[in-house]
Formats: sequence, C-alpha cells, structure tokens
Amino acid sequence: MRVELAYGQERLSVQVPDHATVLRPHAAPGLADECQAIREALRNPLGTAPLRELVKPSQKIVILFSDITRPMPSDRVLPVLLEALEHIPREQITLMNAVGTHRANTPQELEHMLGSEIAHGYRILTHDAFDAANLVNLGTSSQGNPQLVNRIWHEADFKIATGFIQPHIFAGFSGGPKAVLPGVAGFETIMPNHGYAILNNPRATWGVTEGNPVAAEMRELALKSKPDFLLNVTSNRDKEICAVFAGEMLQAHRAGIEFVRRTSMAPFDEPFDIVVTSNDGYPADINLYQSVKGMSAAAQIVKPGGAIIIAAECRDGVPDNGQYRKLVERAGSLAGMQAMLSQPGFQEYDQWQVQLQAGVMAKADVYVYSELADADVRSMLLNPTHSVETTLDALLTRYGADAKVCVMPEGPLVIPYLAQQEG
Repeated sequence: MRVELAYGQERLSVQVPDHATVLRPHAAPGLADECQAIREALRNPLGTAPLRELVKPSQKIVILFSDITRPMPSDRVLPVLLEALEHIPREQITLMNAVGTHRANTPQELEHMLGSEIAHGYRILTHDAFDAANLVNLGTSSQGNPQLVNRIWHEADFKIATGFIQPHIFAGFSGGPKAVLPGVAGFETIMPNHGYAILNNPRATWGVTEGNPVAAEMRELALKSKPDFLLNVTSNRDKEICAVFAGEMLQAHRAGIEFVRRTSMAPFDEPFDIVVTSNDGYPADINLYQSVKGMSAAAQIVKPGGAIIIAAECRDGVPDNGQYRKLVERAGSLAGMQAMLSQPGFQEYDQWQVQLQAGVMAKADVYVYSELADADVRSMLLNPTHSVETTLDALLTRYGADAKVCVMPEGPLVIPYLAQQEG
C-alpha cells in the first residue's frame, strides 16, 4: 500500500508492505470557525475573567510567541488575540519571540509566521538567552538551579503566553510553561533544565508530566514570572486548529494536555522491527536537530536492534549554528557520545539533543531521507538514504518478509508506547 509522509511543505508518497501498521493521530476535526472559537475562549477562559476585562488601557503588555521551528499558527491566532486588545494602544504592546537558545528568526520568517500586518505593525523583540544584562534573577529552583528570565517579560504590567500543545520529547507536552522555560529563560537556567542527569530520569519523556523533573522546573519558573494569561491551541494533520485553551496558565494547559493525550497517544502490545516516520513536515523538519524528535517518537516502539527510517527535509541544514553538530562530530561514535555526555561536570550548549540522539542510536539503526548531503548525515553518525522504499526493502530482507513494520506519517504528532509501560 502507499502512504504519504509529511515532508517539508509537501507529502512524500512511499510504498510499504500491506501488513504494515499505519499510526496516525486520532482524527480530531478542524474547527468550523477558528477565529470565533478563539474569541469564545478569550471571552470564557478557564480560571480567570475574560481577557478584555483583565487588561487595562494604561498597562504595558508583552505577548510571547513561538519561533519558526514550532508548528504554531501564530498568523491565525495572534490577530484574534490582538483584536481582544484593541482598547490598548499599539505602542504599549510588545510581541516577544520566545526562541530559547535557538537562533533569531529573520524578518522574512517573522512575516511568514505572523503575517505582514502584525510583523510590520507591532513592536517585535527577540529573546536572547545569552544577554545577562536583559535577564532578571528570580532565585533558585527547588532543584537548586538559577532561575533567570527575560527582564522585559518579567516587568510587563500584563503578560500573555501563547503556544501550541503536542507531545514533547522530554517535557511530556509542549505549550503552557514552555513559553517561559526555555522560551524566555536565561542560558544558565536552560542548561540544567535540559542537562544530562535530568534527561536520564525515566519520567522525562513523551506524554509524562507528573513526576517529570523537567516539566516541574518549567512550571516553577513560569509561575514565578507571574504570567497573567495563556492562549494555547492544538491542530490536526492538516494543520487545522482543532481546539483552543485559554485562561490561567496551569488550568488552561492541563485542559489542553488532556485533549492532546486522548488524540495523540497510542498504546501497543509489542514493539516493531522497523518504524518509518517523519517529523511532521515543515516547519518541524526544518533541520536535523529538530528531527531528532521524530526519531525518538519512533524509538518508543522499535525493538532493540531494530531500524528507523525518517523522512525529514532539513532545509536549514543540520544546522551549523549552535553546538549540536560540533558535539556529535567531536564524539565521533555512539560510544564517544555516551562517554562525552557522562563526564562529570560536562556542560555544553545543545548537549541535550546529542543525548536524545544517542538514546535513539543505542536502540536502533537510523536512516535519514532528507535534502542534506550524504556527508553531513554521516558526520552526524546516521545513515543517509535516497529512497525510503529501497531502504525499507533492504531492511525487510534483513529482518524477514514478515517483519513487523509501523509507519508514522506525521511523526511525533502521535506518540506510541508499549502498554505495559503506561503511566
């Protein structure tokens, strides 16, 4: 049978065995009227008064929005949010790109993400996690880590976080507090929150929030920064908004998590020999760094010694910015990665993505179909392929024609797990 994988801004059609299991998110329908649904959520939020009643004309407002690597439909959400704030003079509203440690987005990307009217009509700032002068120290977390956050965000009169909820590789679910940590946190706060020891905790994984030390620290800093309002959405495989959650940060995020858990988590009784996946296309598969998420989603149900094939366009390369590429190339092998990361006191920017990739590689062979040069894929210790079908046929020869195959066309939009590991 033929299956279409999300790939870049298109779909990649591949032939897979008829006996393969095709795993998609549950079919959550798109909202009939997205704008009206967002308006209703802002008028009837969870745990607080309607947004328009909360914000005073004299206040200075900061709104956090996601960067280019996130499939957040800001161009459809922010116009409705700003409509609810039309009683606030524009010069009192700041839109802040919550990039965490990612690169700043270009003017062209901002226009693509926000739409021309917003991109050119409002004050837009980009958070810089490395700018100590623009950070404020909120003390120490319960885990003993410094809690640094963007000063402009913290000192605003009214603070609104926006975002997108889906399963997350080590925070359990995205959205909610992640807009603050890592979104507008300082580098010295992000590093331990994404550090080697904390990511080794078995609760720091897809779909788990309770007892997850990463998620707990994110919540802690977000609440210390005193957000006033949250607006989060979820979407389906067609990029349609299918639910809106607004109000007090924890209540709105919790409601969103429960919706996404029902539509995006799938139990299985047995693992698979081969898993074919994607990273849900652009912008999620913008680079190899982000595409580790698709590999990890597949690794949840691949057999030890099995194989993963991921189709991820990677139009932005590995990328070359940051330390991810440098660290993998410095390590030179899976054993080298594991030894480097486990050194006492080792702490390097982007080490978390190296650690997550190493965890996948320790379990399965990984083949990458992308726009990357073969040399780039090999330098990242992965196997390039120019044909998903040819590689799949070769793997079926290795594992046997009746090998168990799973196909995840939207990659990490749905997270499989073994039923005996539930909870």
